[in-house]
Amino acid sequence: MIQKIAIRGFIFLGILLLLCMPTVVGDLRTISQGNTVFLGESNLDISSAMGSDTQIGWWASGAAIATSSPDVKFPVSTPSNFYVLPSQFGAYTGSWYRLNAAGSADGVAFLVADPSLAIRVEDTTVNVDVTDRWVPRGDEVRFRIDSNLDVISTQRGTPAPVTIKVQSPNGGVYTALMNTAGTTTTLENIGITSSSQYYKTTPIWDTGNSLYPAGSYTIWVECNVNNMNDEYGATGKTTSQKTSLLNQDQNPLISVNVPTTSSTTTVTSVSTTTKPTTTITTATATQAPKTTVTTAATTLPVVTTTAPVSPTSQATTAAETSPTFAPGFDVAVSLISIAALLLFMVKRQN
Repeated sequence: MIQKIAIRGFIFLGILLLLCMPTVVGDLRTISQGNTVFLGESNLDISSAMGSDTQIGWWASGAAIATSSPDVKFPVSTPSNFYVLPSQFGAYTGSWYRLNAAGSADGVAFLVADPSLAIRVEDTTVNVDVTDRWVPRGDEVRFRIDSNLDVISTQRGTPAPVTIKVQSPNGGVYTALMNTAGTTTTLENIGITSSSQYYKTTPIWDTGNSLYPAGSYTIWVECNVNNMNDEYGATGKTTSQKTSLLNQDQNPLISVNVPTTSSTTTVTSVSTTTKPTTTITTATATQAPKTTVTTAATTLPVVTTTAPVSPTSQATTAAETSPTFAPGFDVAVSLISIAALLLFMVKRQN
Protein backbone atom coordinates (compact mmCIF):
# COMPACT_ATOMS: atom_id res chain seq x y z
CA MET A 1 0.00 0.00 0.00
CA ILE A 2 2.77 2.39 0.96
CA GLN A 3 4.68 1.42 -2.19
CA LYS A 4 1.70 2.32 -4.42
CA ILE A 5 1.31 5.67 -2.72
CA ALA A 6 5.01 6.38 -3.25
CA ILE A 7 4.80 5.47 -6.97
CA ARG A 8 1.76 7.68 -7.43
CA GLY A 9 3.59 10.49 -5.64
CA PHE A 10 6.56 10.22 -7.99
CA ILE A 11 4.25 10.22 -11.02
CA PHE A 12 2.44 13.32 -9.77
CA LEU A 13 5.76 15.06 -9.07
CA GLY A 14 7.01 14.21 -12.55
CA ILE A 15 3.87 15.65 -14.17
CA LEU A 16 4.19 18.78 -12.07
CA LEU A 17 7.82 19.27 -13.12
CA LEU A 18 6.89 18.87 -16.78
CA LEU A 19 4.19 21.50 -16.43
CA CYS A 20 6.56 23.90 -14.71
CA MET A 21 9.36 23.49 -17.26
CA PRO A 22 9.71 26.41 -19.71
CA THR A 23 8.75 25.89 -23.33
CA VAL A 24 11.70 24.66 -25.36
CA VAL A 25 12.63 27.08 -28.14
CA GLY A 26 15.02 26.88 -31.04
CA ASP A 27 18.74 27.35 -30.66
CA LEU A 28 20.13 30.42 -32.39
CA ARG A 29 23.41 28.60 -32.93
CA THR A 30 22.09 25.46 -34.59
CA ILE A 31 21.94 25.58 -38.38
CA SER A 32 19.97 23.04 -40.36
CA GLN A 33 20.65 22.21 -43.99
CA GLY A 34 19.45 25.02 -46.26
CA ASN A 35 19.25 27.64 -43.48
CA THR A 36 20.61 31.19 -43.82
CA VAL A 37 23.65 32.34 -41.87
CA PHE A 38 24.86 35.94 -41.68
CA LEU A 39 28.27 37.51 -42.05
CA GLY A 40 29.86 37.93 -38.63
CA GLU A 41 28.01 35.10 -36.88
CA SER A 42 30.37 32.91 -34.88
CA ASN A 43 30.28 29.73 -32.84
CA LEU A 44 27.60 28.21 -35.10
CA ASP A 45 26.86 24.52 -35.17
CA ILE A 46 26.50 23.48 -38.84
CA SER A 47 26.90 19.76 -38.19
CA SER A 48 23.37 19.05 -39.40
CA ALA A 49 23.93 21.12 -42.53
CA MET A 50 27.19 19.32 -43.41
CA GLY A 51 26.25 15.69 -42.77
CA SER A 52 29.37 13.61 -43.37
CA ASP A 53 31.01 16.07 -45.76
CA THR A 54 34.03 18.08 -44.69
CA GLN A 55 34.24 20.91 -47.20
CA ILE A 56 32.00 23.46 -48.85
CA GLY A 57 32.03 25.11 -52.29
CA TRP A 58 30.54 28.15 -54.02
CA TRP A 59 29.63 28.61 -57.67
CA ALA A 60 29.03 31.91 -59.42
CA SER A 61 25.50 32.65 -60.59
CA GLY A 62 24.58 30.73 -63.75
CA ALA A 63 27.34 28.13 -63.41
CA ALA A 64 26.70 24.49 -64.29
CA ILE A 65 27.02 23.11 -60.77
CA ALA A 66 26.57 19.48 -61.68
CA THR A 67 29.31 19.45 -64.33
CA SER A 68 31.83 22.04 -63.11
CA SER A 69 34.13 22.59 -60.17
CA PRO A 70 33.30 25.28 -57.60
CA ASP A 71 34.80 28.74 -58.04
CA VAL A 72 35.66 28.86 -54.33
CA LYS A 73 35.90 26.11 -51.71
CA PHE A 74 36.82 25.90 -48.03
CA PRO A 75 37.43 23.02 -45.63
CA VAL A 76 35.19 22.65 -42.57
CA SER A 77 37.29 21.12 -39.83
CA THR A 78 35.07 21.91 -36.83
CA PRO A 79 31.41 22.08 -37.88
CA SER A 80 30.26 22.60 -34.28
CA ASN A 81 32.17 25.89 -34.04
CA PHE A 82 31.75 27.57 -37.40
CA TYR A 83 32.53 31.26 -38.04
CA VAL A 84 31.08 33.15 -41.01
CA LEU A 85 34.19 35.27 -41.44
CA PRO A 86 33.30 38.49 -43.31
CA SER A 87 36.66 38.68 -45.09
CA GLN A 88 36.28 35.09 -46.26
CA PHE A 89 32.60 34.98 -47.21
CA GLY A 90 31.80 38.66 -47.81
CA ALA A 91 32.38 38.51 -51.57
CA TYR A 92 30.59 35.15 -51.95
CA THR A 93 27.07 35.50 -50.61
CA GLY A 94 24.38 33.06 -51.67
CA SER A 95 24.30 29.26 -51.68
CA TRP A 96 27.21 27.21 -50.37
CA TYR A 97 27.20 23.53 -51.22
CA ARG A 98 28.73 20.74 -49.24
CA LEU A 99 31.23 18.79 -51.27
CA ASN A 100 31.75 15.04 -51.24
CA ALA A 101 35.12 13.31 -51.36
CA ALA A 102 35.22 13.72 -55.13
CA GLY A 103 34.69 17.47 -54.87
CA SER A 104 31.23 17.41 -56.37
CA ALA A 105 28.18 19.19 -54.99
CA ASP A 106 26.31 17.14 -52.45
CA GLY A 107 23.37 19.49 -51.92
CA VAL A 108 23.12 22.97 -50.39
CA ALA A 109 24.67 23.25 -46.94
CA PHE A 110 23.53 26.83 -46.12
CA LEU A 111 23.09 30.31 -47.59
CA VAL A 112 25.33 33.21 -46.61
CA ALA A 113 23.67 36.64 -46.40
CA ASP A 114 24.79 40.16 -45.56
CA PRO A 115 22.66 41.47 -42.67
CA SER A 116 20.71 44.70 -42.99
CA LEU A 117 19.28 46.81 -40.21
CA ALA A 118 17.52 50.21 -40.17
CA ILE A 119 15.27 52.16 -37.82
CA ARG A 120 12.54 54.76 -38.41
CA VAL A 121 11.05 57.17 -35.86
CA GLU A 122 7.32 57.98 -35.98
CA ASP A 123 5.41 60.77 -34.22
CA THR A 124 2.17 58.98 -33.31
CA THR A 125 0.49 62.21 -32.19
CA VAL A 126 0.29 63.39 -35.79
CA ASN A 127 1.15 60.09 -37.58
CA VAL A 128 4.24 61.48 -39.30
CA ASP A 129 7.68 59.95 -39.92
CA VAL A 130 10.09 62.23 -38.04
CA THR A 131 13.34 60.36 -38.71
CA ASP A 132 16.14 62.97 -38.83
CA ARG A 133 13.53 65.68 -38.19
CA TRP A 134 11.87 67.69 -35.42
CA VAL A 135 9.21 66.62 -32.92
CA PRO A 136 7.32 69.08 -30.67
CA ARG A 137 7.79 68.40 -26.98
CA GLY A 138 4.85 66.45 -25.62
CA ASP A 139 4.24 64.39 -28.77
CA GLU A 140 4.53 60.62 -28.41
CA VAL A 141 6.90 58.45 -30.42
CA ARG A 142 7.30 54.83 -31.53
CA PHE A 143 9.93 53.00 -33.60
CA ARG A 144 9.88 50.84 -36.72
CA ILE A 145 12.67 48.36 -37.48
CA ASP A 146 13.45 47.20 -41.03
CA SER A 147 15.71 44.16 -41.36
CA ASN A 148 16.38 40.88 -43.17
CA LEU A 149 17.09 39.13 -39.87
CA ASP A 150 13.50 37.90 -39.61
CA VAL A 151 14.56 34.70 -41.41
CA ILE A 152 16.32 33.63 -38.20
CA SER A 153 12.96 33.45 -36.44
CA THR A 154 11.35 31.27 -39.09
CA GLN A 155 14.33 28.93 -39.55
CA ARG A 156 15.82 28.61 -36.07
CA GLY A 157 12.66 28.95 -33.99
CA THR A 158 13.84 32.02 -32.03
CA PRO A 159 13.80 35.66 -33.16
CA ALA A 160 17.08 37.51 -33.51
CA PRO A 161 17.32 39.98 -30.59
CA VAL A 162 18.09 43.62 -31.29
CA THR A 163 18.54 46.65 -29.02
CA ILE A 164 17.36 50.19 -29.70
CA LYS A 165 19.75 52.91 -28.56
CA VAL A 166 18.42 56.37 -27.65
CA GLN A 167 21.17 58.81 -26.73
CA SER A 168 20.15 62.01 -24.94
CA PRO A 169 21.61 65.48 -25.69
CA ASN A 170 23.93 65.10 -22.68
CA GLY A 171 25.36 61.79 -23.96
CA GLY A 172 23.52 59.27 -21.78
CA VAL A 173 21.89 56.23 -23.43
CA TYR A 174 18.43 55.14 -22.28
CA THR A 175 17.65 51.44 -21.79
CA ALA A 176 13.90 52.11 -21.44
CA LEU A 177 11.40 54.86 -22.27
CA MET A 178 8.14 56.06 -20.69
CA ASN A 179 4.94 57.14 -22.46
CA THR A 180 2.23 59.55 -21.28
CA ALA A 181 0.35 56.73 -19.57
CA GLY A 182 3.37 56.15 -17.34
CA THR A 183 4.19 52.77 -18.91
CA THR A 184 7.91 52.00 -19.10
CA THR A 185 9.10 49.92 -22.08
CA THR A 186 12.53 48.32 -22.33
CA LEU A 187 14.63 48.92 -25.44
CA GLU A 188 16.64 45.71 -25.13
CA ASN A 189 16.21 42.17 -26.50
CA ILE A 190 13.55 43.02 -29.08
CA GLY A 191 12.82 39.97 -31.21
CA ILE A 192 12.78 40.46 -35.00
CA THR A 193 9.91 38.47 -36.50
CA SER A 194 9.15 40.53 -39.61
CA SER A 195 11.12 42.34 -42.30
CA SER A 196 9.38 45.56 -41.25
CA GLN A 197 7.84 45.80 -37.81
CA TYR A 198 6.90 48.33 -35.16
CA TYR A 199 8.36 47.82 -31.74
CA LYS A 200 5.03 48.10 -29.96
CA THR A 201 2.15 49.39 -32.04
CA THR A 202 1.37 51.88 -29.28
CA PRO A 203 3.68 54.82 -28.49
CA ILE A 204 6.42 54.19 -25.95
CA TRP A 205 8.03 57.64 -25.57
CA ASP A 206 6.53 60.83 -24.17
CA THR A 207 8.95 63.48 -25.45
CA GLY A 208 7.53 66.10 -23.09
CA ASN A 209 8.38 64.20 -19.91
CA SER A 210 10.87 66.01 -17.69
CA LEU A 211 13.06 62.90 -17.84
CA TYR A 212 13.87 63.80 -21.44
CA PRO A 213 15.47 67.26 -21.83
CA ALA A 214 14.99 69.35 -24.94
CA GLY A 215 17.67 68.99 -27.59
CA SER A 216 18.94 66.65 -30.28
CA TYR A 217 18.72 62.89 -29.69
CA THR A 218 20.68 60.20 -31.56
CA ILE A 219 18.86 56.93 -32.28
CA TRP A 220 20.04 53.64 -33.76
CA VAL A 221 19.51 49.86 -33.43
CA GLU A 222 22.03 47.02 -33.06
CA CYS A 223 21.97 43.24 -33.41
CA ASN A 224 24.65 41.09 -31.80
CA VAL A 225 23.17 37.64 -32.34
CA ASN A 226 26.01 35.12 -32.16
CA ASN A 227 28.47 38.03 -31.75
CA MET A 228 27.81 39.29 -35.28
CA ASN A 229 28.13 42.97 -34.32
CA ASP A 230 31.31 42.36 -32.34
CA GLU A 231 32.84 40.43 -35.22
CA TYR A 232 31.45 42.45 -38.14
CA GLY A 233 30.24 45.80 -36.82
CA ALA A 234 29.25 47.24 -40.20
CA THR A 235 26.99 50.29 -40.29
CA GLY A 236 23.65 49.57 -41.93
CA LYS A 237 24.22 45.84 -41.42
CA THR A 238 24.73 44.73 -37.81
CA THR A 239 24.11 48.27 -36.58
CA SER A 240 21.83 50.75 -38.29
CA GLN A 241 22.68 54.21 -39.51
CA LYS A 242 22.39 56.70 -36.66
CA THR A 243 19.40 59.01 -37.00
CA SER A 244 18.66 62.24 -35.16
CA LEU A 245 15.54 63.63 -33.53
CA LEU A 246 15.26 67.26 -32.44
CA ASN A 247 12.97 67.48 -29.41
CA GLN A 248 11.94 71.09 -28.75
CA ASP A 249 8.89 73.37 -28.68
CA GLN A 250 9.77 75.69 -31.56
CA ASN A 251 9.86 74.58 -35.18
CA PRO A 252 13.49 75.07 -36.30
CA LEU A 253 12.32 76.19 -39.77
CA ILE A 254 10.90 79.45 -38.36
CA SER A 255 13.66 80.44 -35.97
CA VAL A 256 14.42 83.79 -37.77
CA ASN A 257 12.07 86.79 -37.31
CA VAL A 258 12.18 88.25 -40.82
CA PRO A 259 9.58 91.11 -40.39
CA THR A 260 11.57 92.69 -37.52
CA THR A 261 14.74 92.86 -39.59
CA SER A 262 12.92 94.43 -42.55
CA SER A 263 11.24 97.15 -40.42
CA THR A 264 14.52 98.20 -38.81
CA THR A 265 16.20 98.64 -42.18
CA THR A 266 13.39 100.87 -43.50
CA VAL A 267 13.40 103.29 -40.54
CA THR A 268 17.16 103.70 -40.63
CA SER A 269 17.08 104.55 -44.34
CA VAL A 270 14.50 107.35 -43.92
CA SER A 271 16.14 108.99 -40.92
CA THR A 272 19.59 109.19 -42.45
CA THR A 273 18.73 110.41 -45.95
CA THR A 274 15.96 113.04 -45.57
CA LYS A 275 16.01 115.77 -42.93
CA PRO A 276 19.74 116.01 -42.04
CA THR A 277 20.55 116.90 -45.68
CA THR A 278 18.12 119.91 -45.79
CA THR A 279 20.13 122.92 -44.53
CA ILE A 280 18.89 126.53 -45.02
CA THR A 281 21.42 129.34 -44.49
CA THR A 282 19.91 132.83 -44.89
CA ALA A 283 22.29 134.94 -42.81
CA THR A 284 22.86 137.61 -45.46
CA ALA A 285 20.19 139.93 -44.04
CA THR A 286 22.07 140.27 -40.74
CA GLN A 287 25.43 140.89 -42.31
CA ALA A 288 26.46 144.59 -42.04
CA PRO A 289 30.01 145.40 -43.16
CA LYS A 290 31.68 148.69 -42.12
CA THR A 291 30.62 151.57 -44.39
CA THR A 292 31.89 155.19 -44.69
CA VAL A 293 29.55 157.83 -46.24
CA THR A 294 31.16 160.90 -47.82
CA THR A 295 29.33 164.11 -48.79
CA ALA A 296 30.56 167.19 -50.62
CA ALA A 297 30.64 169.36 -47.50
CA THR A 298 32.03 167.09 -44.83
CA THR A 299 32.63 163.54 -43.87
CA LEU A 300 30.68 162.17 -40.94
CA PRO A 301 31.42 158.77 -39.41
CA VAL A 302 28.56 156.39 -39.30
CA VAL A 303 28.21 154.00 -36.35
CA THR A 304 27.43 150.51 -37.51
CA THR A 305 26.98 147.12 -35.86
CA THR A 306 28.89 144.30 -37.40
CA ALA A 307 27.11 140.96 -37.29
CA PRO A 308 29.21 137.80 -37.27
CA VAL A 309 29.44 136.12 -40.61
CA SER A 310 28.60 132.42 -40.72
CA PRO A 311 31.72 130.53 -41.87
CA THR A 312 29.58 127.91 -43.57
CA SER A 313 27.72 130.32 -45.83
CA GLN A 314 29.29 130.62 -49.24
CA ALA A 315 26.30 132.42 -50.83
CA THR A 316 26.89 135.87 -49.25
CA THR A 317 29.62 137.23 -51.54
CA ALA A 318 27.08 138.92 -53.83
CA ALA A 319 25.70 140.95 -50.92
CA GLU A 320 29.02 142.72 -50.35
CA THR A 321 28.43 145.03 -53.40
CA SER A 322 25.24 146.47 -51.82
CA PRO A 323 26.09 147.94 -48.38
CA THR A 324 23.51 148.00 -45.67
CA PHE A 325 23.16 151.47 -43.92
CA ALA A 326 22.84 151.87 -40.20
CA PRO A 327 19.58 153.18 -38.62
CA GLY A 328 19.26 157.12 -38.61
CA PHE A 329 21.26 157.60 -41.76
CA ASP A 330 18.41 159.42 -43.61
CA VAL A 331 17.85 161.94 -40.77
CA ALA A 332 21.53 162.88 -40.65
CA VAL A 333 21.61 163.61 -44.36
CA SER A 334 18.57 165.92 -44.07
CA LEU A 335 20.07 167.97 -41.21
CA ILE A 336 23.30 168.41 -43.08
CA SER A 337 21.44 169.63 -46.14
CA ILE A 338 19.41 172.22 -44.12
CA ALA A 339 22.56 173.48 -42.39
CA ALA A 340 24.32 173.98 -45.69
CA LEU A 341 21.38 175.92 -47.12
CA LEU A 342 21.20 178.28 -44.11
CA LEU A 343 24.93 178.88 -44.29
CA PHE A 344 24.62 179.73 -47.95
CA MET A 345 21.78 182.28 -47.32
CA VAL A 346 23.68 184.01 -44.49
CA LYS A 347 26.76 184.49 -46.63
CA ARG A 348 24.68 185.89 -49.42
CA GLN A 349 23.05 188.55 -47.19
CA ASN A 350 26.43 189.68 -46.03
